[in-house]
Amino acid sequence: MTPTLLFRAGETLYGCHIADAQEIIPLRRTTRLPGTPPFVRGLINMRGTIVTVLDLAVRFDASRPATADGSILLVRHRDRLVGVVVNEVVDVRPLAVEAPEEDSGRAAGGAVPEEEQGSSASIVRGVATVDDTAVVILDLDALITQVLLA
Repeated sequence: MTPTLLFRAGETLYGCHIADAQEIIPLRRTTRLPGTPPFVRGLINMRGTIVTVLDLAVRFDASRPATADGSILLVRHRDRLVGVVVNEVVDVRPLAVEAPEEDSGRAAGGAVPEEEQGSSASIVRGVATVDDTAVVILDLDALITQVLLA
C-alpha cells in the first residue's frame, strides 16, 4: 500500500505518491508568459522563488477553460519547484496500485490524452480504486519533464 494524495483535475480523480507533492497552496493569480501553451498558467513568486505553474485539467483536455478555483501542488522537479493546478485536493489514503496496462488511458475513461498513452516516458504509474471510483495514479515528475521539454 502506497500513501497516495488524491485530487481532481476536471471530472477525473487522480493520485500521486504523497512524497511527490512538497506543499499544497490555494490557487493564486499567475503572471502569464507570452507564447506559452494554454496549460502553462504562468509564474508565481513563492517565498522568493519563481515557480512555473501548469494547469493539469487543461493539459489533459485543451478544450477546457482554465481552472478558476482550486489548489496548486508544489512539486520538486530536479533543482526547481513547479506548481500543478488541480480543481480539488480530496484525501490522502494508502492505496494498492496496479501497474498500468498498455492502453491505460482508455481503461481510465480516456482521462489521459492519446499522445501520452503508450509513450516510453509514461506519466501513468498505475490505477487504483477508491469507493468504486477508478483513480489514475500519475508520475508528476514524468509529466513535468514532458511538459518542460515540449
